[in-house]
Amino acid sequence: MGILTFEGVSKSYGDTPVLKDIDLDVAEGEFLVLLGFSGTGKTTLINLMAGLESPTSGKIAFRGKPVTGPGPERGVIFQSYSLMPWLTVSGNVRLAVDTVFPKMSGKDKDAKVAHYVKMVGLSHAAQRRPAELSGGMRQRVNVARALAMNPELLLLDEPLSALDALTRANLADEIEAIWTQEKQTCVLITNDVDEAIVLADRIIALRPDGTLGREFKVAIPRPRERGEMNHHDGFKRLRADVTRYLMDAGITAATADTRSLPNVTPIHGVPKAQKDASEGLIDERFLDFSQLHKVYPTPKGPLTVVEDFDLKVNRGEFISLIGHSGCGKSTVLTMAAGLNDISKGAIKLDGRHVMGADPERAVVFQSPSLFPWLTAKENVAIGVDKVYPAASRAERQEVVEYYLERVGLGNAMDKSANELSNGMKQRVGIARAFALSPKLLLLDEPFGMLDSLTRWELQEVLMEVWDRTKVTAICVTHDVDEAILLADRVVMMTNGPQATIGRIVDVDLPRPRTRKALLEHPDYYLYREQVLNFLEEYEHGARPKSQPARPAVAAE
Repeated sequence: MGILTFEGVSKSYGDTPVLKDIDLDVAEGEFLVLLGFSGTGKTTLINLMAGLESPTSGKIAFRGKPVTGPGPERGVIFQSYSLMPWLTVSGNVRLAVDTVFPKMSGKDKDAKVAHYVKMVGLSHAAQRRPAELSGGMRQRVNVARALAMNPELLLLDEPLSALDALTRANLADEIEAIWTQEKQTCVLITNDVDEAIVLADRIIALRPDGTLGREFKVAIPRPRERGEMNHHDGFKRLRADVTRYLMDAGITAATADTRSLPNVTPIHGVPKAQKDASEGLIDERFLDFSQLHKVYPTPKGPLTVVEDFDLKVNRGEFISLIGHSGCGKSTVLTMAAGLNDISKGAIKLDGRHVMGADPERAVVFQSPSLFPWLTAKENVAIGVDKVYPAASRAERQEVVEYYLERVGLGNAMDKSANELSNGMKQRVGIARAFALSPKLLLLDEPFGMLDSLTRWELQEVLMEVWDRTKVTAICVTHDVDEAILLADRVVMMTNGPQATIGRIVDVDLPRPRTRKALLEHPDYYLYREQVLNFLEEYEHGARPKSQPARPAVAAE
């Protein structure tokens, strides 16, 4: 029998079942990862383990004794930091030590606090308060506080999901190192496949119906360095197997194919069916960024955020723009959209200078910014009515409904926006952008606020619709796999300020693309390595000495 056991555990809220018939045995000293997505009952499961909630039926035991409430032997690290804002880093950790070890001497408490603050790399910030810390540093305090309580079982409820991709990866590596040192039993809830494989001895998938799914053993030797794993055949196989299982279990969206676009032309002159949108447009250098600069005035003088950004995009290309936070990716995108003034240089689209916003350049932001009182159909129709002035009302409605069906909302187009999930709202945003028949589609981290499975699903939707339209597109992302999955070329930006293009990789992978197929393609991890190596080079604030060459990788 393991340190923690579940026997036939179910949990319902009223008449709504969340978890069903959970049988689980957590072995002492193991690192177990429960991999699930929104709505699968992940947080409910961790709350049951912590004793913060009671099961509707079934039994939960810790070392053979029934779990009837929370206890210091089970430490929990939540997604939110929950730090006392008036206490320092050391003060927040000391608060936990005082609670669990009231009889310990002050000297021993100080030593314990210092030990765990050092373990998470915050000795230099021990006297800072939470407001002076980054998000990653605050979560480190959370980790130190939980470890200082000497729990026998450490429960981690998506502790890294609120962090940017780089901080998340670094902190996951540190958690693995701490676990290796402390040898505590750990249970992690996450929706990130790479994070699960880096950390786990065993991965169990949570199904959307609240039951436990397939179990995956992780036999990859520790420590698991992310760059080296990119070459590890076992990692690649496991990553593909887990991804395939989750997509098969969780993605059931089917897009309808019952409508055709009407024979109407928008005001900016793109022909009615976007698959024919190339007619009458220039091919080469369809989108031309020429020596682009963005400079902001500051009290200390001009600050150059983007410098000498020079990129030529052919008609119908899909470009992914990637780089670390603050490298100016979104600044370039908003200048292309006409939402941000150009300080120096020029942007030309189809031979004409970009000046101000225009529906010929459609933008999908991280948040879709829908009108909550309007239906999905009405939200899309606002733009369509403006760009198809010569079309009849019926023809405009046909355009709206065509794209809502294409993104899988054929049965939800009459729902108001406030009735839609975040993923459904972003589908509306994608449909709205395509429905404008734009010459240029601009996507600013369009899936950044969504859980991994929803993100995968919408990437597939985006690729399917883009494959029909072949609209020229630029997508800003921080996700390496997303960048490769979507793009013909991945454009990598150096760190800001004075950010510029550091490298460009041509992605010569077959289209139409699916995540499953690409994970099995022999060249996929070669592209991934190039992007990861570039990001690692600039991880610690490196600056380019000169404009590097822009090699392209090709399938051999």
